[in-house]
Amino acid sequence: MNIVTDTNIFLAVVLDEPEKENIIQLTAKVNAISPEILPYEVGNALSAMVKRKNLTKDEALAAFEGVASIPVRLLSVDIKQALKIALDYNIYAYDAYFLQCAKQLSYPLITLDKKMKQVAYDLKIEVVE
Repeated sequence: MNIVTDTNIFLAVVLDEPEKENIIQLTAKVNAISPEILPYEVGNALSAMVKRKNLTKDEALAAFEGVASIPVRLLSVDIKQALKIALDYNIYAYDAYFLQCAKQLSYPLITLDKKMKQVAYDLKIEVVE
């Protein structure tokens, strides 16, 4: 089974967030799929955590390596369609890339983002929880 996997899922696993065990159970026998922007978004999220003093530089670099070690298939998405989703639902384009990927491929989505889940439901995208 393929699941479009949001950035926050990868980060929750490598940063040992409380949701980690549930995520591992939900994704144990699936193929992770993400838009090709995933590594850039991971880098952006980690640098923001360092700026907010939630992580040290070394922790951020280790987390990036941790995410990079997780098997994931990166795919291109229709940016124009993703932008339409972003504008229609007043969400960030980065979130819309994941939604568009799931919609385009008819794959379920896993995310920790409540707004993204709501948009997914509105778009008739299955959400794994």
